[in-house]
Amino acid sequence: MAEVDLSLLRVIVAVMDHHSMGATARALDMAQPNVSRAVARAERMWRLRLLDRSPTGSRPTPEGRAVAERARRVLAEYDGFTTEIEKLRLEWTQHVKVAASVTVAEYLAPTWLSRLRDSHPGLELQLFACNSAEVMRRTRRGVVDVGFVESPDPAEGLRETVVARDRLEVVVAPLHPWGQRSEPLTAAELAATPLVMREEGSGTRRTLLAALAPLVPVPPAMELSSNAAVLGAVRAGVGPAVLSALAVAAEVERENLVRVPVFGGVLDRDLRAVWRAGLDTDGAAWHLVELAAHAHRATPFSPDRTARARPADPWPGGPRSR
Repeated sequence: MAEVDLSLLRVIVAVMDHHSMGATARALDMAQPNVSRAVARAERMWRLRLLDRSPTGSRPTPEGRAVAERARRVLAEYDGFTTEIEKLRLEWTQHVKVAASVTVAEYLAPTWLSRLRDSHPGLELQLFACNSAEVMRRTRRGVVDVGFVESPDPAEGLRETVVARDRLEVVVAPLHPWGQRSEPLTAAELAATPLVMREEGSGTRRTLLAALAPLVPVPPAMELSSNAAVLGAVRAGVGPAVLSALAVAAEVERENLVRVPVFGGVLDRDLRAVWRAGLDTDGAAWHLVELAAHAHRATPFSPDRTARARPADPWPGGPRSR
């Protein structure tokens, strides 16, 4: 059977509704002979008599009414399809605003956003780099569509899911006393040492403090608002720092800094996406969450579910004090 033209289906449905070639022509803004030819073509193609023609007009046959009913369903499905496609097109041509904690913004988010743009070149993206506390505030207020945080704090009032894992590492300048140390650090030693730290609200700082609980760490040697500034202070000999492995990798490779072993292994943490309830699963913002999780082989929950992140114990098998 030949492929059906949707415009032909519209003509058949209109003829059945109006019971008149002339009324159908006026309704569809067509010439009446063209309406008659369309019906005749459909009858030849389907080998069905759709109309009983008489000098007083045309009446639908039972076959004609059955064809019209099926045609209505096909046209309704097609119209619904085109509506969804248009909705999707508009969704992908809108702005997507993202907030990410500093480490995520510097080392991970650019790759995620690049992949999103590769799939949808018309998408306009905006990324704000700020600490985890500010990411959550902006997401709650609807300033951004989705946020990425590294803090262990629960995302009150937001949905959340883990998209990647990260680890914190202790680094010092090569001439620091810990630079040649072979024995791993304990939690008590870290808590008793003035560290170069990120500012209040930083996910890195919150993760470290959570890991050192219930110890009471001494005040920091210095507080700085970026990973680059912290690394610079450590290079200058101000003191040790605890930063993401992503942030310290290049400096350690260049031998500007030295990693210090930590008792029980590494300080692991979850990197999470956060969003407000009602995020569209067909939208670009949720696709970004999926891309981030896929890049790190995580499985994101749907936007209608909430996952509460639980910080891992960074001192497995070891004491928190000595």
